[in-house]
Amino acid sequence: MAQKQEVQKKKSWFRETVEIVVVAFLLAFVIKVFIFEFYKIPSGSMIPTLLVGDRIVVVKFIYGPRLPFINFRLPGFREPKTGDIVVFKAPPPNPEVSFIKRFIAGPGDTVEIKDGKIVLNGKEVENPPAFRRIYYYNRGDFWQGDKPLTVPKDSYLVLGDNSANSKDSRYWGFVPKSGLIGKAVFVMLPLNRMQIITDK
Repeated sequence: MAQKQEVQKKKSWFRETVEIVVVAFLLAFVIKVFIFEFYKIPSGSMIPTLLVGDRIVVVKFIYGPRLPFINFRLPGFREPKTGDIVVFKAPPPNPEVSFIKRFIAGPGDTVEIKDGKIVLNGKEVENPPAFRRIYYYNRGDFWQGDKPLTVPKDSYLVLGDNSANSKDSRYWGFVPKSGLIGKAVFVMLPLNRMQIITDK
C-alpha cells in the first residue's frame, strides 16, 4: 500500500512538473509572438541613438503582431509614424535576419533628401526633434535621395540615423508591411545605457 502511494506521488510530481513546463513555454511563446521581444543591436547604423551591443525591448502589439508561419498580421493600435524606430525582417537574400531603422514614410508619401534634411510630401521634417540632429546623405544603389520617390502600397521607407554608414532603403528599397515586427521602446542593457527610446 505504501509503495502504491509512493508511485502515485511520483506520478503526481511528474505531472505537475510537466504542466508547469508546458504552461511556462506557452506563456513565453505568447509573450514573444504577441507582446514583446528582446533584440541586440549588431551594427552602428543607428548611432548615436542606439549603439552596437545595446539590448533593446521591441513591442509588437503597437503595430499588430505577425502570426508565425503564416503571412498574417493582427490589428494593432496604430500604423508606424514618421520618427518611430522600427524592427523588421531584412530584405532578400536574408529575410531571417532582423534590421532596425527609423521609419520615414508610408504608402503614398513622397520623399526627398535636400541639404541633409528629409522632405516629406513637400515639407521639411523637423519633428520629432531627432530629425534636426541627423544629416541624411542622398546616395544609394536603389534611390538617389535628391529625386522624389513615392512609397508604394503596403510598403515603408526606412533610414538609419548613422546615414553615412547605414545600408537602408536608399540601397535595397522598401520594407514590405508584412515584414514589420515592432517598435523599439527601451534599451535594457548595458545598465549604464538603460533608457526609454525617445524621438528627442
